[in-house]
Amino acid sequence: MVFSSESFLFLFLPLFLGLYYTTPDRWRSFTLLAGSYAFYGWWRIDYLLLLIATTVFVYYVGRAIRGASPSQAKIWCGVGVTACLGLLGLFKYMNFFVDSFAALFGTDAAGLGIHWRILLPIGISFYIFQAISYLVDTYRGDVGEEPSLLDFAAFIALFPQLIAGPILRYKDLADQFAHRTHSLDMFLDGMMRFFVGLAKKVLLADAVAPLADLAFATENPSMTLAWLGAIAYMMQLYFDFSGYSDMAIGLGKMMGFRFVENFDTPYISRSITEFWRRWHISLSVWLRDYLYIPLGGNRRGVARTYLNLMAVMVLGGMWHGAAWTFVAWGFWHGGWLALERATGLDRGRDAGALLRTLVVVLIGWVAFRAPDMGAATEIYAGMIGAHGIALSSGVAVLISFELLAALAICIAVAALEPALNRMVLPRMTPRPVGPWAGIGALMPTLLVSGMAALTVMRLAEMNFSPFLYFQF
Repeated sequence: MVFSSESFLFLFLPLFLGLYYTTPDRWRSFTLLAGSYAFYGWWRIDYLLLLIATTVFVYYVGRAIRGASPSQAKIWCGVGVTACLGLLGLFKYMNFFVDSFAALFGTDAAGLGIHWRILLPIGISFYIFQAISYLVDTYRGDVGEEPSLLDFAAFIALFPQLIAGPILRYKDLADQFAHRTHSLDMFLDGMMRFFVGLAKKVLLADAVAPLADLAFATENPSMTLAWLGAIAYMMQLYFDFSGYSDMAIGLGKMMGFRFVENFDTPYISRSITEFWRRWHISLSVWLRDYLYIPLGGNRRGVARTYLNLMAVMVLGGMWHGAAWTFVAWGFWHGGWLALERATGLDRGRDAGALLRTLVVVLIGWVAFRAPDMGAATEIYAGMIGAHGIALSSGVAVLISFELLAALAICIAVAALEPALNRMVLPRMTPRPVGPWAGIGALMPTLLVSGMAALTVMRLAEMNFSPFLYFQF
């Protein structure tokens, strides 16, 4: 089940919210947990059992950490983190290791007599990282009071962000599980935020997806097609993923939770360093707090700092997927972070900073999108004109005016997003003070309501379109 499906919008969500708000306060975590398990089990019931088993294991390891001496607590934390990483490695990287091993002998998995494939559980990268953060924070003494098993299970399975984030930490939500505020204003703000995200997904990301798909499916793409496809994917990924985050944050508000922001207009960044402060913020913070700083951060000399930056970004790339393309993407961003720190480009003060950053990000997204390095190389070759410049006649007829218009709109929205956010997000619902004070505040609400209506109409005529980050 996805947020942009009719079954979620018109069946699951109204039913869940009705049950949630008619449940007494002390039992709302149970309703939240039951709804989250129903949401996840809609996909596969067997992997719901994996989620439950992981939750119970992590919770009781956390209890063992609390009750142990410092030396024993460290051992228990190591056991819990190792088990979580082992589980992630098994499901996420086993196929990759088997395929890579087979390639050494010039064959494939079937050639080695291996005829099975492991199916990646949806959302495992996110809930495993949340579980690890809980164990480490418990060991550090940052969690506070021990949660009940019910609250902890609801935290791990929290359906608004279970599939694609933002990555949450229990210590940031502990007080909200103990007591959260429910108000009409907060509910309406959440609903408006949800529809902003839904519009990003349906009206923007899905609108340019065919152009990206065409470019990456075409052999020997021309320069024009390669650049159009790469830019289309750049827009698709951003509006798809940030749209999901908006929907998750909105759903959280509708239930009384305040989640961390996950995006802050990343395509206005003037350096890769700034980009990673604005893109997938919850992942950047997680990698900083649980990987970069424990590795030594920038406290052990210049060379070690560059090595740490590279290691964090490569591991961040591998977190996204088990393929050499993600390793290359991690090296690309890690290398630029080190270069910027060495040269002062991380300050983004030169005239070409914005354009340079966008091009660097765009080049990285090609590897991120491509199924393998061979396909990425074809796009890169096309971008420098190795396959000609103009569109071939067979490709040109597939690129409609509507596709190009959608791409232009996406670029415009990304460029104007800071101003649009100032207009819409702070006051989505009117809060009149005087007789005329509500009129100005009403406009963003009308705008979002119009987008919501248009989005729902568009959904009715679309095919199923999952979020891109479901594969991670």
